[in-house]
Amino acid sequence: MNLIPREVSSLARWSLDAPVGTLLVLGTNGGMGVAPNTSFRLVFGRCEPDVHVCVGTTDQHVSRQQGYIVRDQSRWVLNNIGKRSIRLPGSQRLLIGGDKAELPGGYTQLFVVSPREEHPLEVLVVDRPLGKISAFDPRLATQPGETWPLDELEKLVIVCLAQRYLCGDARPQPLTWNQVAAELSELRPTERWTSSRAAHIVAKVRERLSLTVDGLMETDIPPPAGHMINHNLIIELLVTTTLVRSDLSVLDG
Repeated sequence: MNLIPREVSSLARWSLDAPVGTLLVLGTNGGMGVAPNTSFRLVFGRCEPDVHVCVGTTDQHVSRQQGYIVRDQSRWVLNNIGKRSIRLPGSQRLLIGGDKAELPGGYTQLFVVSPREEHPLEVLVVDRPLGKISAFDPRLATQPGETWPLDELEKLVIVCLAQRYLCGDARPQPLTWNQVAAELSELRPTERWTSSRAAHIVAKVRERLSLTVDGLMETDIPPPAGHMINHNLIIELLVTTTLVRSDLSVLDG
């Protein structure tokens, strides 16, 4: 077992050298890594003295011991023993108290669902020898299932569009184009930002990814498409860890 320092902002972009099958979990105040050949039960929840990894530390709706992850033969299994549901990524599937689910290999962001917000809990199950390769290695960025390449301007606009998702809102929606243009105009007052410009930049990204990903074009969605195509884009970028919570820093100005 090894502690993960709180300075690590996200497991999605943390370079490491660990055996296949290693479990890494990151919460509010750091995290923990567990070797694959152990029966150790990693407990997470609100109350720091009672858990190994904290999540929702200031939210009394989250259980003091919300759940645990334990090795079951060749797999890691998530068990919800708390009062709040745990949402799995990329879907509306919820694990209620007493439910359990096998964790897939690779990176997964879970959410403990509270009445006012969702608290993220990052999990990484090492599923291949990583050696010394950094998660920023460009060879990884263009592979299917890995992060999608975005330039600086695309990342800025999409993070602004998706900020409610990255902040952990319980029922997130993309910002409107007018809201995006207004925020970017305030952030970069020397540039000319309009709703059309923001929409055009994101449309180019959707078009590029639509060669591989379904549901990103208006022709893919029964009318009215509304925000759905942007929602689908954001979910794809979250699931592939192209967007992570720490990306909100680009909006700090």
